[in-house]
Amino acid sequence: MQILLKIISLKKDYDEGKIVVHALNGIDLEIEKGEFTAIAGPSGSGKSTLLNMIGCLDKPTSGKIFLNGIDISTYKKKDLANIRRKSIGFVFQSFNLIPILTAFENVAFPLSLLGTGDNEVKNRVNGILADVGLKGMENRYPGELSGGQQQRVAIARALIKEPSIILADEPTANLDSTNSAEILSLMGKLNEEKGATFIFSTHDHAVMDKAKRVINLHDGQIYSDERK
Repeated sequence: MQILLKIISLKKDYDEGKIVVHALNGIDLEIEKGEFTAIAGPSGSGKSTLLNMIGCLDKPTSGKIFLNGIDISTYKKKDLANIRRKSIGFVFQSFNLIPILTAFENVAFPLSLLGTGDNEVKNRVNGILADVGLKGMENRYPGELSGGQQQRVAIARALIKEPSIILADEPTANLDSTNSAEILSLMGKLNEEKGATFIFSTHDHAVMDKAKRVINLHDGQIYSDERK
């Protein structure tokens, strides 16, 4: 399998007054293309920090991050922003939809940043909304959708630019058990049918059960890595 993400001796420290917090303390990790992986651990374990490093939202204190064979750990903020725009999709627990935009417009927004033509935008957005079960709801605003439907819009938005990796930060946290199960099944289907690579940050056992690989963090270090 193709190695999509490679992390070597990754460390991240934060200064909190006179105290230095070692959020990540030497992470070595490889993620293959098409994985459906959960990064699990209690609050303060480092899982959100690791997701931020992978997502080019923050820079490491030391260590290397290779995405598609390119060392992005030394990139400047502007270059990291370009990587995020082109190669990384995000799904958040709070959905992060723009309330004044319709479902179609929310999903189309990443393509507008890439300068995609109108006809291609229309075809791709309508297609991905149908894939996530929202055909006929293109013109609804987030406030007119249920929580589960809003998360489906968020997933479509993350997938629309065909990114290398989709990072899902506690994607089921604000959903009831029924919607949570439906969203997990949907993401599993997209992983199988489209080969989309998903990395979750979670403490939800339902997500861990659905994942094909579970990486457990504790005190900024990997203490178990289980493939199913």
